[in-house]
Amino acid sequence: MRGSDKRSGELFSYVNLEGRVRRDHPLRSIREIANAALADLSGDFAALYSGMGGPSIAPEMLLRAMLLQAFYSVRSERQLMERLEFDLLFRWFVGLGVDAPVWNHSVFSKNRDRLLDGEIAAKFLAAVLAQPRVKKLLSTEHFSVDGTLIEAWASLKSFKPKDPGEGNAGEAGGSRNVEADFKGQKRSNETHRSTTDPDAMLYRKGPGMEAKLCFIGHGLMENRSGLLVDSRLTRVSGHAERLAALDMIQAFADRPVAITLGADKGYDAADFVEELRTLNVRPHVAQNTNGRRSAIDKRTTRHPGYAASQRIRKRIEETFGWTKTIAGMRKTKLRGLPKVDWAFTFAAAAYNLIRLPKLLAATS
Repeated sequence: MRGSDKRSGELFSYVNLEGRVRRDHPLRSIREIANAALADLSGDFAALYSGMGGPSIAPEMLLRAMLLQAFYSVRSERQLMERLEFDLLFRWFVGLGVDAPVWNHSVFSKNRDRLLDGEIAAKFLAAVLAQPRVKKLLSTEHFSVDGTLIEAWASLKSFKPKDPGEGNAGEAGGSRNVEADFKGQKRSNETHRSTTDPDAMLYRKGPGMEAKLCFIGHGLMENRSGLLVDSRLTRVSGHAERLAALDMIQAFADRPVAITLGADKGYDAADFVEELRTLNVRPHVAQNTNGRRSAIDKRTTRHPGYAASQRIRKRIEETFGWTKTIAGMRKTKLRGLPKVDWAFTFAAAAYNLIRLPKLLAATS
């Protein structure tokens, strides 16, 4: 018998949101882990809000909504609010009732920026990893490090001389953007700066490649389960990756047993390798012998653990691939180093949450 194409129009629904989400949905285990981490941050949330005034968006709801934005590649806060308006799965995960009003997108953005002051993204990443059943999955001896470029939300046309009298400013063409011709001009970070995002810097990833306004994101991965245990974002420079690596590994190097740190050829520098050995960290860095002498000798390469570290360290590219393609960090939509750093660290926490349900199921 053919079904009817007419809208039912019932006035009441007797199925709550909990019943709408199937029992084996992957978001159930993710929400459980996220809620446990958010409960540990209750004191940090309380310190960010005043005891007077009207109630704002609950920080727990706000962060759960941002997790959905990363999981489902929602491009903007406006689209996120639209999904929350009609998507029952989104409402269930965030904690909104069926009849609860959805927030204004600009109010949501302002409440999100408030969490910058308390470094909530880094604390949330640490709270997820500190849960007892998650902590059992982590290696405390073997790590890998790498960096990736995060393109800034700024056009090359905004990269103008610091002295307004220099360079070719161009002429306006009616309602169009100002015309700009950079041919023959020498532009560098010493003489130029972006007017859209002054924290972004011009950087070329390799010879013959296009220079872009960008930041550089750094990640520290433990080698047992491939989870990110630390992340940060800095301005670009030739030494940024090595300096960030030393800063991140130092927190794990304070132990009597030596730990290992895998890295690619970009980290093969004599001062970096010597600094790692001073911290009692074995530098499992890929050898760079392209017209030079590597700082890694047979004292390191003769051990079978070196080959294992070189094989496993490449898994960190999977984390960067997910955060840039799924979580939307290939080209950030925020401006300023603090905001982009916050978003990059939160994306790292979201990546861990995506991985954890399968890892926990495999060990149970």
